[in-house]
Amino acid sequence: MKNLFVATAKGLVQFDASGNPLRWNKVHFMGFNVTNVYHDPINRRIWAGISHKHWGQKLHYTEDSGQSWNETPLPKLQGKILPNGRPAKLRQVWCFAQGGAKYSNRLWMGTDPGALFLSEDNGQTFQLVETLWDHESRQSEGQWFGAGSDFPFIHSIVVDPQNADHILIAVSCAGVFESWNSGKTWEPINKGLIAAYLPNPNVEVGHDPHILHLANSDSAILWQQNHCGIFNSKNGGKAWQLVSKEGSLPHYGFAMTIDHSNPNRAWVIPAESDEQRIAPELKMQVFKTEDFGATWQDDSIGLPQENCFDIVLRQAFDRQDGIQVFGTTNGNLFLRSESEKWTCISSHLTKVNALTIV
Repeated sequence: MKNLFVATAKGLVQFDASGNPLRWNKVHFMGFNVTNVYHDPINRRIWAGISHKHWGQKLHYTEDSGQSWNETPLPKLQGKILPNGRPAKLRQVWCFAQGGAKYSNRLWMGTDPGALFLSEDNGQTFQLVETLWDHESRQSEGQWFGAGSDFPFIHSIVVDPQNADHILIAVSCAGVFESWNSGKTWEPINKGLIAAYLPNPNVEVGHDPHILHLANSDSAILWQQNHCGIFNSKNGGKAWQLVSKEGSLPHYGFAMTIDHSNPNRAWVIPAESDEQRIAPELKMQVFKTEDFGATWQDDSIGLPQENCFDIVLRQAFDRQDGIQVFGTTNGNLFLRSESEKWTCISSHLTKVNALTIV
């Protein structure tokens, strides 16, 4: 790790990670709400989605580790109508995914409202994936709806490392959708998930995944932290199984990382509940599993265990090469490297929306 980029509500903070401890380097987009930061591992670009109160949504990228930034135009939802009858307007950039080695100039982008965009020229222009926007499930009442937002949004995009035409997305609220032909057609893959807030909790569409992961070493292995618990799948999402228990820890939450070389291993950071979005028992806790969710162990050494109101958002937990980092809604940043003990490396940030290790 050479850099850590932390997207906060007041700027994109860059830490120099070439030494130990990490050193504060600089702040990009000072004072602005940076909603997401993403590292394109093939083109080595770092993307930042920014939400300006006055100028709306903006999209920038750097090719020199933040020494300079370029702005690229964001697409519009021209002519698209929301369920309330109003014209659709792009409200937030939520996530990115590079298109894989086969499509080195591809960049996928998910937004609020729930639109999926595809760029074939490395982010210079984007086109709306109409097949998803017009999917029959979206047109059916009560299947796509907002979760903590006015409208559903796409927060996770996964490109299968074994097959770049195989794309998965996660929508809050609608569920997980899959395409095997680069987005020409889409099918929901939500069997086994639970939508406890709906009259029928076993609906095909209407689920609320909070974050979705696919194992790089085995694309049949999927994980998700869901509104209704922690789920995983061994068959590419044909069937999901619940691996947490309501009333126990961990269960509810947003943030999750997995070990891509050993997808039996995963880590989650729980929150109290949907109604009380605080740290459970006011303790900052991380839980890990080594056996595909059969058991969970507390993995919180070094974290504050009293009077802590922090929670961790879905894009604010990252793991690479044994290094784990997460940022909290109260601006605390915790890291560990080849150690069981977490260390607070900054306690004076503002809300952390997302981060990435580069």
